[in-house]
Formats: sequence, C-alpha cells, structure tokens
Amino acid sequence: MNNMQTGSTIHDDRTGVSAFGGLGAQARGASGGLLPEIWMQDGAKRVEQALARLLCAEDDGKTELMAAMRYATLHGGKRTRALLCLAAGALAGTPAHMLDDVGAAIEMMHACTLVHDDLPAMDDDVLRRGLPTVHVKFGEATAILVGDALQAHAFLTLASLDAPGDNRIALVRELAQAVSAEGAAGGQAMDLSLVGKHAGLDRILAMHRMKTGALVRASVRMGALYSIAEDAAHAALYCALDRYTACFGLALQVADDILDATANTATLGKTPGKDAAAQKPTCASIMGLQAARQFALFLLHDAGEAIAPLGARAEGLAQMLQRANVYLSAPYA
Repeated sequence: MNNMQTGSTIHDDRTGVSAFGGLGAQARGASGGLLPEIWMQDGAKRVEQALARLLCAEDDGKTELMAAMRYATLHGGKRTRALLCLAAGALAGTPAHMLDDVGAAIEMMHACTLVHDDLPAMDDDVLRRGLPTVHVKFGEATAILVGDALQAHAFLTLASLDAPGDNRIALVRELAQAVSAEGAAGGQAMDLSLVGKHAGLDRILAMHRMKTGALVRASVRMGALYSIAEDAAHAALYCALDRYTACFGLALQVADDILDATANTATLGKTPGKDAAAQKPTCASIMGLQAARQFALFLLHDAGEAIAPLGARAEGLAQMLQRANVYLSAPYA
C-alpha cells in the first residue's frame, strides 16, 4: 500500500494528547497519564455526532427507514468498538478527529448486527439498551432493511473518507471480513446451529471469536490501518494488536454470558436469561459462573500483556481493558 504511512508512528508526547482529539492537558492527570473518563467521553460524543451527521437524510414521508436507522444507532451504547478504534489510532499518532467517521462506520455495522440478532428468526429479543428493539417499534420488515441499510452506509462512509485510496480499501476490506461468513455472520449461524445441542468449550469459543471477536479485532486494526500499513516493518505491532483483540473480544462475550445469567432487565438493558431459555450452550453454562468470571479476567490480563511492549503509545488500549473489568458486573454494548 504505497500511499500508507510506513515510517515511525510514535507521536510526540510534547503535543499533549493530540491523538485523543486535541484535548491537551485537560485529559491528563497530575501524573501526566491519560484520564480515561475524559478522552472516552469526548470520543464517544464525537462519534455520536458523526453518526447523527452521516445518518441525516430525511425520509420522504412514505417510509420510516431513516428514522429507524437513527433509532438503532443513536439511542445509547458505550461505543466500545469506536473507542477501541480511537485508542489504536492514538497508538499510530493519528489525531482522533480523523477517525470519527471510521468509528461511526464501525458503530453502524455493530448496530446492524444487533438489529438482525434481535429479530424473531434469530435471538428474538424485545429489548435492547432498555428500549424496544427495532422490529418491535418499527416492524420486522423495516428492521431487516435497517440492518441492510446500516451495513451499506458503513461502507459508504469508509469509501468517502478523506484518505488515500489504499487506506480506504484496507479499511473496507477489514470491516467486510469482520462481518463475513468467517466473522459475525458465520458466528451467528454457528450460534443458531448450537441451540438445544451439547457443544464442547472449544466450539463455543470458536463461535464467540467469530460472532463478537471479529468486529472487535477489526475495530482495533482499523484504527491502526488508517495510518500504518500492515507490512513487514510493522509485523510485530499487528501481532501484538491481534493478540490483544483475540483476548479482549472473547472476554467481552464471556462477560455477556455471565450477565445474561445473573443480571436483571434494568441492569442489562435487554431480556436476561435468554441463553438458558433458548437452551444455548455458553461459557457460563459449561464452565460455571465463577470459572467463567476467572476466565474472563485471565483473558483481560493476557490482553494487557500483549500490548505491554508497546509502552505509553498503547495507554488508551490499556485503559479500555480497565474499563472492561467493569463489564463483569455491568452491561455493555
């Protein structure tokens, strides 16, 4: 990829936290470390604004498609995947505002998978983030079209970025692979195939790596790929990021399994106990709650070990791991 940056990507710490949106000293504490509550809140707000801007077309009065698309994307969520993208971009020295639309595209795709997962033919859920799911509020046919349109808009957003063509191609390829038959779509198909069946832990973990882990992996890689080519010179970097995301993505899904079995509707924001009711084998049901919790904590620790050699450049990614520990007792999206 000739137009992509291939030189040093260590940003100059004298610029404050330019890689986190130009927040400057206000985003650092007395010790000089990043304050996660500031850069995460700022990043989530900017991605939210990007989503509102990118999904602004008026419906023609005959359909509710755009209104339903906005409903699916703009009503809550911690923007975990977009923040992972921003944190990886900071590692590459990319100013965060340049990644706002990339993060928005990732969140559109995430929303697409959630809308489709909630459909009666899939997980059949009536709540998402404490609100009626899209098919409940707008109808099943509209929900299907919302997912389709959000996927298309995600790719349109990446294709329209103010970036060299090679960069845009790399980003489109990464996101497409994440939701392909080898990613989220394949993972959802495997999930459905396991309903009511006995499955070994290896198969459950393989399904989780596809259904949840693939988009987490893409989110981090896309933050780096915006500025850094994946070539021999940066093989160690991408190896570290891939190990990080393999552990982090799996930990998120294990935490979700635990929450489904232990949280109430108000806390979870969706219907609890769905996995057990649907006779879905999960890490929690196979391993037991305590063992699953310890496994998730081990995965988060291993993810931290993966990026430790990257030093201060990976501070944002490390803070995402710290926040993820909270996911073992609180909902996320």
